[in-house]
Amino acid sequence: MGLAAPKPFFTADDYLSWEPSQLDRHEYLDGEVFAMAGAEDRHVTVAMNIAFALRQHLSGSACRTYMSDMRLHVAAANSYFYPDVMVTCHALDLASPMVKTAPKLLIEVLSPSTAAYDRGQKFSYYRSLDSLEEYVLIDPNTRCTDCYQKNTDGLWVLHPFAMGESVALTSVSLVLSATQLFADVLDV
Repeated sequence: MGLAAPKPFFTADDYLSWEPSQLDRHEYLDGEVFAMAGAEDRHVTVAMNIAFALRQHLSGSACRTYMSDMRLHVAAANSYFYPDVMVTCHALDLASPMVKTAPKLLIEVLSPSTAAYDRGQKFSYYRSLDSLEEYVLIDPNTRCTDCYQKNTDGLWVLHPFAMGESVALTSVSLVLSATQLFADVLDV
């Protein structure tokens, strides 16, 4: 019986040097590199809807909205991610053109293949970010949204929003109607 090929190990510096020359995006998790799959129409539409609403709402402020091509470094996990939507108001992030480190708000649009990871392990990595105030999971299949908000004791509290309900993003003082959030999203 043959031996399994060894998995290549990347240092964070190796990854940062290698990744910009790749055709596809890759997330980095403490030495391992994972290719990012393309997203379906509904996923991209929901992400754009919320990113555009955030960009317009935050225009003229110190905060910036980024979509899935902006890299997020989570130092405590020695990892780099590409959240679907991210908001940062930190001066160091505004000065860093390629990598952000201090988001206030992170949003992931769920897909069947990544939903469990986004709700579990990825959320545990994200929670290590001191700057993070809110983590939002949007399910285009059920049209439900789960907002996890960090309270004054540092505990994460779930605020679920059912189909048809407006979603309150307290970290940025924005309320989005279900109509805005799911505009032009095709039914399954």
